[in-house]
Amino acid sequence: MDTRSEVREFLSTRRARLTPDQAGLPAYGGNRRVPGLRREEVSLLAGVSVDYYTRLERGDLSGVSDSVLEALARALQLDDAETAHLFDLSRAANASPIARKPRKKAQSIRPSIQRLLDAMTGAPALVRNNYFEYLGANTLGRALYAPVFTEPVPNSARFAFLNPAAHDFYVDWEQVTQDLVAAMRGEAGRNPYDRKFSDLVGELSTRSERFRTLWAAHNVRYHRSGVKRLRHPIVGELEIVYEAFELPADPGLHLSTYTAEPGTPSEEKLKMLASWAATDADQASAKTEA
Repeated sequence: MDTRSEVREFLSTRRARLTPDQAGLPAYGGNRRVPGLRREEVSLLAGVSVDYYTRLERGDLSGVSDSVLEALARALQLDDAETAHLFDLSRAANASPIARKPRKKAQSIRPSIQRLLDAMTGAPALVRNNYFEYLGANTLGRALYAPVFTEPVPNSARFAFLNPAAHDFYVDWEQVTQDLVAAMRGEAGRNPYDRKFSDLVGELSTRSERFRTLWAAHNVRYHRSGVKRLRHPIVGELEIVYEAFELPADPGLHLSTYTAEPGTPSEEKLKMLASWAATDADQASAKTEA
């Protein structure tokens, strides 16, 4: 990833979305050439010179202090995810050659993590890595995401953008793809020199116009909790709540769990899916033993 261009485009897109009125500034001049704030307005809000801010927006974050980054975050009204992304870009820009070497990512999960997944019988649970590959799941998790698990290496990003089945599986496909790319943007900032991740972005950019458009927006968002609506091929439409957790002992791995609100049709459908998945697993086991 070209860190300078990432910084330049991130700051310029954040500036463009913020109007003087939103920033609490008088809108001087009738004809504004830019849709959002001018550079001099951002520099005023951040308490830095116009020349210094111009240097930053051109992608040069070398030597920038945390206090300046915090001032920029306030001036541009960045949320927590965007602020963290700005700091990640700064760390990448100031990293030594040794620090730029990507860390080795997990290609499998530890047996104890799989046992944890298997012990969670009442809720779908899955573990993914930073490449958005599912490395493990419990029986109900595989059943819930059955359309995604048709591939040898299930990947939520490739499924969402390259598999036509995703449009039917995700009831809110447009929102899901927005959230997914925003999460991937955050990952790109944390690991800008990871070749495998860059290859994934390049593949999706080449093959999906939707991905290419969303990637160019430079939106960043945490993907920690929320509601998803799925149209499952076995039980029909489900509305489920997801929670995502990082696994501290396994950097880069994320555990996601799914539940339905008590007393809702989705809860009943999730129970039906659990029964179907258990029966299917028993039949598969019987065939293996035979």
